[in-house]
Amino acid sequence: MLLAIDVGNTQTVVGVYNGSVLVHMWRVATNKNHTSDELRAKVLPLLVSEGIQPAEVHGAALASVVPQLTQAWRAALGRMLGADVLVCTAASAGALFPTTYANPAEIGADRVADAVAARELYGAPVVVVDFGTATNIEVIDREGRFIGGVIAPGVDTSAAALFSRATRLAAIDLVDPHTAIGRSTEEAIQAGIVYGEADRVDGLVRRIFAQLGYEAPVVATGGLAPRVAELSGTITAINPELTLEGLRLIHEAQNGGAA
Repeated sequence: MLLAIDVGNTQTVVGVYNGSVLVHMWRVATNKNHTSDELRAKVLPLLVSEGIQPAEVHGAALASVVPQLTQAWRAALGRMLGADVLVCTAASAGALFPTTYANPAEIGADRVADAVAARELYGAPVVVVDFGTATNIEVIDREGRFIGGVIAPGVDTSAAALFSRATRLAAIDLVDPHTAIGRSTEEAIQAGIVYGEADRVDGLVRRIFAQLGYEAPVVATGGLAPRVAELSGTITAINPELTLEGLRLIHEAQNGGAA
């Protein structure tokens, strides 16, 4: 079995693969102050809850956009599994991640994993929209190369900024208000943030298509994807497991097969 972990600024996604099949997945809050011991204490109960013993897990792959947690996770997983941990980067992805990017080392691990999985599952060209703390758009061209993309504030990040600065506006559930003209303050905020995000993504994707000179499938992933993707006119698929799938593919390529 393979343990794949995607550490984001807000949430951490933990997945267990048996061969190429994702058998379990959990989303937990990211705590940037956790030590390796605390991380190990967080993961072990998840595995045990599904009847998985650490000895059954023979490999681990990690994507982290939180530098202070990367080493802590490596230490926790190494101690728990007694195995080396593959840390996802443009370099470790190797031939699975051809790119024209000027400085591949600065590309976030989640963006690398998303691009690898999207090309494998959907072919090339393909565009990924990852809805998380940031909304990332990754562009893979007809030749299968990662050529760049967009990084913008995410849905919850934008909402938190609004609620923190506009003292008369209370936090609300960010769901589809089913009206573009809000008939209450709550509906007006929902229309602005939820519809605004869908339309922003559609506008950016159309600009990308225009620059490429052709269209491509658009795959949505990330914890907030279901809220926004169904309101989009350009997103063609939703895959909440995309980042974990990229980690699995990179781990298999580096280790000669499934764990």
